[in-house]
Amino acid sequence: MAFFTHDRRVTLLTLTTALPAIALSITLLWLGEYSTLVRMTALVLALGAWIALTVVVRDRVARPLQTIANLLAAMREGDFSVRAREAPGSDPLAHVMLEINTLAETLRVQRLGAQEATALLRSVMAEINVAIFAFDNEHRLVLVNRAGERLLGQDSMSLMGHPAGELGLQAALGTSTIQELSFPGGTGRWETRRTTFWQGGTRHELLVLSDLSQPLRDQEREAWRRLIRVIGHELNNSLAPIKSIAGSMEQLMKRQPRAEDFEEDMLRGLEVISTRAESLSRFMEAYTTIARLPPPKRALLELRRGAQQAEEEEEQQKAIETSLLPVNTNQPSSIPFHSILPSSLRESVFRKSIRTFFA
Repeated sequence: MAFFTHDRRVTLLTLTTALPAIALSITLLWLGEYSTLVRMTALVLALGAWIALTVVVRDRVARPLQTIANLLAAMREGDFSVRAREAPGSDPLAHVMLEINTLAETLRVQRLGAQEATALLRSVMAEINVAIFAFDNEHRLVLVNRAGERLLGQDSMSLMGHPAGELGLQAALGTSTIQELSFPGGTGRWETRRTTFWQGGTRHELLVLSDLSQPLRDQEREAWRRLIRVIGHELNNSLAPIKSIAGSMEQLMKRQPRAEDFEEDMLRGLEVISTRAESLSRFMEAYTTIARLPPPKRALLELRRGAQQAEEEEEQQKAIETSLLPVNTNQPSSIPFHSILPSSLRESVFRKSIRTFFA
């Protein structure tokens, strides 16, 4: 029953405990040969002491419980600065107060860490150059960072609560892939990443959009730079000897009288120029062939057969390279770049790995 609360039960228990002693004292007073004044005085003192001790016992039990209730209520409301006065000794009440103070300190440290982590997360989300969106189980927007605001062209207050379809993000929520998307704040290729998390007992979806246009343009620019460096190097290797030999031949043509081996030197120079021009032609044909290669297709590859074909093609390539070397050792020579390619691109890519695997 609500009437018999804990403090009232303690009071009744204390009164009941002292009741036999009070009854015995009253009986002895009335049976003894005492005056009425003594009897009344002793009765009043006994009853007063009985009631006073009962009130003291009640307060000693109820007040610590009220203190504990107030401390727990403060922690429930988020106030971890209130501390209980620790009682001296090692009695159970002192242990309870110590544990409550320790719990309050632990919760304070945890809340401080959570606040710092939340502040750091918000700062990162605000400054990161990636659009982040969070949707509830009904696909309504509940969180967006600054990059997302710039992408959609609106502030977070006007975006909150709108469905993903109205924001143009329904296609991005479908799967994690690279898509061509158009938004008020930008158009291009976007990498979409989505994951799920739980908050407040409900399932939410987190969507991250990364703009790949600039990284792809940077990679393409770097690839063109490398290609131009390679082409420039190969062209210089072929054109420099041609220019040098052409200058030498011009000097020979102007020299009077001409040397006895004039025609032989001219033929030898023309032969070197022809070889270099042919090498340059093969170089350009090789790049043309690579540019015209069809898109790669995944297919099963028989490794042993591929290894044998790679070995045979490598032997043929070495034989052709040897046959292309200049016979005249007096003239500067180098192995020209040529367009001898494997019959299949996958054998060329996996040639060394296949040989190592079967070694």
